[in-house]
Amino acid sequence: MPDNLLEGKVALITGGAHRIGATIARMLHAQGMQLVIHYHTSEKAAHALQNELHKTRPESVMLVRGDLNNGERLAKNLVFETVESFDRLDVVINNASRFYPTPVGKITETQWDDIMGPNLKAPYFLVQAAASHLKKTEGSVINIADIYGERPLMGYLIYSVAKAGMIMLTKALARELAPEVRVNAIAPGVILWPESDVDEMSKQRIISRTPLKRSGEPDDVARSVLFLIRDAGFITGQVLTVDGGRRVVM
Repeated sequence: MPDNLLEGKVALITGGAHRIGATIARMLHAQGMQLVIHYHTSEKAAHALQNELHKTRPESVMLVRGDLNNGERLAKNLVFETVESFDRLDVVINNASRFYPTPVGKITETQWDDIMGPNLKAPYFLVQAAASHLKKTEGSVINIADIYGERPLMGYLIYSVAKAGMIMLTKALARELAPEVRVNAIAPGVILWPESDVDEMSKQRIISRTPLKRSGEPDDVARSVLFLIRDAGFITGQVLTVDGGRRVVM
């Protein structure tokens, strides 16, 4: 595969300032892509990443700040800023997420909207806003789902439902946007532990139930994203599970 296959193409990544999103950004930038990185509260990390990548290729990364709970309005702005800056859009990566416990019996409507917004509503409206541009470039969409979109995580009902919705959204959009645009999802298992505390015993219990007996790395997801964008021209409507085999024993 030519090293410069993606050179000059443009990717829009939500939640791309840190953790897995930043790793995806570095991977695609190394392949010659120009990036629009969305962030909400991670301003310092976003600017640090932009400065890092600009040392390799100046003016190749643009930052856009916004709250994904603003849904359609932010989606239109993200796409407008992308096309205005780089004159094209080849890839949309719906990576941003919101994750915290929502025990049954204590769930509020505010929590429902707060988690559904970034995990399901915003991804749809972003793809809707981007669709005409993606069709022009025969581009693709990558949704970062979760293994808990198929097997619910106890105590995280809204998050599990939202990721299940994202999986169906992936399949539905693959039909709706074909043949010009491919739409796929990646469902990670344990790649990075949640930013909230997870005790060591819980970590070891999860790892012990993973056939590969270890957690993954952000690069595992980034390489999967690269595969789906660059090498998977006949794949659409699929969910690529990146979990060390955990799903088969859950």
